[in-house]
Amino acid sequence: MRAHPLILVPLAGLLLFGQEESALPRVTLRVDTNVVLVPVTVLDAAQRMVTGLEAENFQVLEDGVPQKLVSFGSEDAPLSIGIVLDTSGSMGGNLAISRRAVAEFFKSANPEDEAFLVEFNNQPDLVLPFTHDLHEIENRIMFTKSKGNTALLDGITLSVAQMKKATNPRKALILVSDGGDNHSRYTEAEVRNRVKESDVQIYAMGIFSGGGDINDDPILLRRLAALTGGRHFETSLRDMEDVAQKIGIELRNTYLLGYVSTNKNRDGKYRSINVKVTARGVGKLTPSWRRGYFAPARQLLLNSARQEIDRHILVRRIGHRHSPAEHNHLRRLVTNPCLFRNPARELTILAD
Repeated sequence: MRAHPLILVPLAGLLLFGQEESALPRVTLRVDTNVVLVPVTVLDAAQRMVTGLEAENFQVLEDGVPQKLVSFGSEDAPLSIGIVLDTSGSMGGNLAISRRAVAEFFKSANPEDEAFLVEFNNQPDLVLPFTHDLHEIENRIMFTKSKGNTALLDGITLSVAQMKKATNPRKALILVSDGGDNHSRYTEAEVRNRVKESDVQIYAMGIFSGGGDINDDPILLRRLAALTGGRHFETSLRDMEDVAQKIGIELRNTYLLGYVSTNKNRDGKYRSINVKVTARGVGKLTPSWRRGYFAPARQLLLNSARQEIDRHILVRRIGHRHSPAEHNHLRRLVTNPCLFRNPARELTILAD
């Protein structure tokens, strides 16, 4: 294996970065249910991105047990992206710069990327499903108006569900909001579980005043982003476009580690992942990575069950009434302890 130079990339002054050719060979990423894929970004002590690392610089542990890497990549692979935009009343003066930030983020897009747009205020709305026409998303945002409260957690829940339709193995939500949540039906604990069951990274741009408002809660976004291996950026309006550019560059320079778990039990239990990275001559390196996953058996059941729950919500919204048999089937589904540890949320939906 030929040696590759270790490159430290500042997150400011990025004009020349895209002109460098990758030293790594182009590979086709293959989705395999037996392979656990872990996106990892690496920063040095000065918060500069570190590229040029090799597989031997990484160690992956699952529940404390070392794992052998079977795949490694660091190229600009296609992404499935969800733009999750807060359009609540408090965002009125922030929407114009939010539109420009999204446009700045898309400047680093790969032609094979796909993206969707979810907006949320009193409730979430899938404004545009997956499309390769990223300009169409920018156009839709142009006509967005702010109103109502902030159902942030519901917006994330809808976006995670939409991401199940993604065609690329790497998935990321780009969340833009000016605060916490004050109108969601889902709780943070429920959303955390949904996020843990997905393979989606969350990158959040939080516009916070620091005035102590009840809706001014950067901790919520920080916790959710860290859980997925993404990042939370607490930013001012003035810096939003720069932050969007940073996120775009970071997603384009993420290492993708793959391993086959030594734990062969398909028991549906949550397995924690830990990533360690070392390289000579660069000091302390800080990786960010997806913190864990559910073993396949339960995940497959959950996907099937939640598709039925989502179908139920959809038909109720368009005014259709389920038959008693359909309703009883859904009730048995959501009270199955093998699927939902706390079925209260789904039971509440069925009672609506």
